[in-house]
Amino acid sequence: MAGLVVVIVVIASLWALQRRLIYFPDRAAPPVPAGVREVSYRTEDGLTLKAWYVPSSRPGAPVVLVAPGNAGNRSYRLPLATALASRGLSVLLVDYRGYGGNPGSPSETGLTRDVRAARGYLTEELGAGRVLYFGESLGAAVITRLAVTHPPAGLLLRSPFSDLASVGREHYPFLPVGALLKDRFPVADQIGRVEAPAAVVYGDADSIVPPRQSREVARRVTHLVREVVVPGADHNDQVLLDGPQLVDAVLALNAAQPAS
Repeated sequence: MAGLVVVIVVIASLWALQRRLIYFPDRAAPPVPAGVREVSYRTEDGLTLKAWYVPSSRPGAPVVLVAPGNAGNRSYRLPLATALASRGLSVLLVDYRGYGGNPGSPSETGLTRDVRAARGYLTEELGAGRVLYFGESLGAAVITRLAVTHPPAGLLLRSPFSDLASVGREHYPFLPVGALLKDRFPVADQIGRVEAPAAVVYGDADSIVPPRQSREVARRVTHLVREVVVPGADHNDQVLLDGPQLVDAVLALNAAQPAS
């Protein structure tokens, strides 16, 4: 009986605290680097969020909306933005609610609202004509959901998982993860509904998201432009943060013809 009570307490605690095991924000507002414009926009539930816009030197350049993973803040993705800007693409580095000095606490619903507001800023305030989506790990799930309702010019998913429960079971096999989760992020189930050219990039030594899950996502893409498997690369290796294979895949998407 005592053992059952312990199990119940542990499961109840995990239910209550689970988002602390999913989201790892750097809550500090990072200083704005030279050549970067800090912008803000308002979400549908009333939060004002800050992001960084990194412009290309090319007038009217396509814009890449970067939805980050579950850790850090926008400063961690600046090398990626710089690499893309040097190749002729402007970049919006999003920070979710609770990240990078932004108000609020992260959740699946909240992150969905955040990227929707970021897209609205690009299309309505900035007047961007061509927008590409880039989703990193958890951000791949966030941006896929946006792409279903607001198709981009192209969609790049970096190290995507099938759904959050599937990747959670890899790390907590002793827990009923599927029953406990509040946030689901069903990437594999949603990606087939995206009517846009897409690319999937992942490492074959990923210790966070099993490569087989990224392969499954790629298999379900309707308009796959490129699947890039980086040999020996783990989830957070530099080559998967701003490496040439990643940047080239974004450029290939930008050059792709619209899906028909």
